Amino acid sequence: MKKALFLSGGWDGHHPEKIVQLFAEDLRARGLEPEIVTTLEPLADVEKLKTYALVFPCWTMGTLTNEQEQGLVAAVRAGLGLAGIHGGMGDAFRGRLDYEWMVGGHFVGHPHVGDYEVRVTDHTDPITAGLPEVFAFRSEQYYLLVDPVVHVLAETDYRHEGRVVRMPVAWTKSWGAGRVFYNALGHQPEEFVQFPDARRLTVQGCLWAAGLL
Repeated sequence: MKKALFLSGGWDGHHPEKIVQLFAEDLRARGLEPEIVTTLEPLADVEKLKTYALVFPCWTMGTLTNEQEQGLVAAVRAGLGLAGIHGGMGDAFRGRLDYEWMVGGHFVGHPHVGDYEVRVTDHTDPITAGLPEVFAFRSEQYYLLVDPVVHVLAETDYRHEGRVVRMPVAWTKSWGAGRVFYNALGHQPEEFVQFPDARRLTVQGCLWAAGLL
């Protein structure tokens, strides 16, 4: 069975322990053996990282050493899958530019917190299989700086000072031989129970990044 490494830590406000447990069990049921750690030390060991199919960082903010950043970047470039959600991946390790480039974007803010719609933009991708054209979500609506080379899977309309812009919500990116998936949804673990389409999007994105979809 392929293995997935879950990194649980960082800012407690994103409930990393509960988020990691939720998706570790979802992925176990779909053929990935989870390993949960509460340290970033494994990231410095490139050869060890290559024994996993997927790494799932749930570590809002936090600090990477140079060795840890370069280890992760090198392992993904060599074929390790990378997938995550919300601030646990999109607001992790601020200022680590190689990490941010690999992810394909970074959190800036969330002035709107409440109800909004998520619109699927690519129904041919296996990650979006079974999702409706539009689904509802209620939480922080992330505003992100996004790499123009990412492949956007879902977006939302972001309203700011009388203007409406299309803001990516979920995307994929290639990083060498590695597959990268990011989903901006999910401030609270309960949101993935209340809004199962967001959960399905995340699980299928993880499976794709791990080479199982």
